[in-house]
Amino acid sequence: MATTMERETAQRSGRPSPAAPGQPAGPAKSGGSKRTVFIIMGVVLFGLVAVGVRRWIYGFSHVSTDNAQVDGHIVPILPKVGGYVLEVRTDENRSVKAGDTLVVLDDRDYKARLGQAEADLAVALAGVSNRARVGQAEAQVAQAQANAEKAHADLERIKPLAEKDIVPKQALDAAEAAARSADAALAAAQAALLGADARVAAARAARDQAALNLSYTRITAPAEGVVSKKSVELGQLVQPGQPLMSLVPLSDVWITANLKETQTADVTPGDPVDFTVDAYGGRHFTGHVESLAPATGARFSLLPPDNATGNFTKVVQRIPVRIRLDGTNDPVRPLRPGMSVAVTIKTK
Repeated sequence: MATTMERETAQRSGRPSPAAPGQPAGPAKSGGSKRTVFIIMGVVLFGLVAVGVRRWIYGFSHVSTDNAQVDGHIVPILPKVGGYVLEVRTDENRSVKAGDTLVVLDDRDYKARLGQAEADLAVALAGVSNRARVGQAEAQVAQAQANAEKAHADLERIKPLAEKDIVPKQALDAAEAAARSADAALAAAQAALLGADARVAAARAARDQAALNLSYTRITAPAEGVVSKKSVELGQLVQPGQPLMSLVPLSDVWITANLKETQTADVTPGDPVDFTVDAYGGRHFTGHVESLAPATGARFSLLPPDNATGNFTKVVQRIPVRIRLDGTNDPVRPLRPGMSVAVTIKTK
């Protein structure tokens, strides 16, 4: 066992002091700690390099953006005729099917107009069914046809005589006038014969229009979806074209990803897509590229930039890419228009 005096003597002479029994030497312990640190730093550096290389290779075949959202149809529900609202058969955020009645308007005025149109049609049909009138009109047409044929025959006989000055020019002019008069009389007789049928056709068209207007008093859903932005109330007087509510068909939604123009070089329709929706945490959905917009988003803005005005600043433009969801919209976690999406497209 080394004494205190021996250790002090060793320190004054510059020699290493003897270690106490059971304790490792100081320099050996320090060297082992440094090697451990270097190994850990090397492993971390290698991991970072591997991750960087992997992301670099991944970037050659994938493009990503979080400038994306769910899109869908917003169908406006508008009345085609005006009237007071008798019933409202739906409510905000309620699902409806195609053909379901949403709003019922007061139809008494339209029933009265339909009755008047049906009466007018009956009068027109009664006029056509009177065979005496029809026979008289047919006889007048036949008589006018005979007179026209005779007038044209007289004209053809006089023409060569007038050319040889056998008959005076006044006779030729009279024959031509008689032929034109006969043609006009024939046309009038034919119009009179067809007039009855025309009156019936007009009355029938008016009746059909009145029936159509009556059907418009029941406003139905044009497609399956969810009602939103309902603004119609019982007893309200609505006008044709007035927005009553909107309908969102959740069965037909898609993703619009606004990619940088530098990202779209290799993007083609059919490329597979993986995306996440902010509303559903980290759950992944799959889809495919359906189409690319024909112009950048700036071209469709209310005030598109004009780079010829002298204040040009180059900005990377965005091109909307339409992505179609693989399969149907999940009713448990439905994609709703406007939701934020993060998209990754595999291009190669």
